[in-house]
Amino acid sequence: MSLAPEQQVEELVQRQNVSDDEVFALFDQLKPVKAEQFIGAWKGGSVRTNHPVVEKMTSMNWAGKDFRSTEDVDPIVVYKDDGSRVWNADWGHARLRPMEYRGVVTTAMIYDDQPIIDYFRYVRDDLLLGAMDAKKADGTFFFYLHK
Repeated sequence: MSLAPEQQVEELVQRQNVSDDEVFALFDQLKPVKAEQFIGAWKGGSVRTNHPVVEKMTSMNWAGKDFRSTEDVDPIVVYKDDGSRVWNADWGHARLRPMEYRGVVTTAMIYDDQPIIDYFRYVRDDLLLGAMDAKKADGTFFFYLHK
């Protein structure tokens, strides 16, 4: 018996050396997510593909994203030495908008000061799968948000 896509995501985020094709195949099966489902603080994690941003996020102690409203998002929040979360000003702020990605209209997070758009798909109320599309990036960086 095959696992539902939502269950496959939970296994995927635990694995090492995941291929982009594998993540896209799963991402494309997931439902879109609505902007109102984002509000709050989310813990972030990288899907372990060989994308260079995986190491960058690890080295900056990436904690996740904070969504106060559709117009007020801290796209990169990091852990301080004491374990508290703080917005990384180098990445600016962001906002949410419905956008089409890979044939599905879903919520996207658009950075204010960076050529970056993060697209999201719904796994469950406390878990989202994201795909970062950045003009300067080599391919797609995949990540997840957990509440």
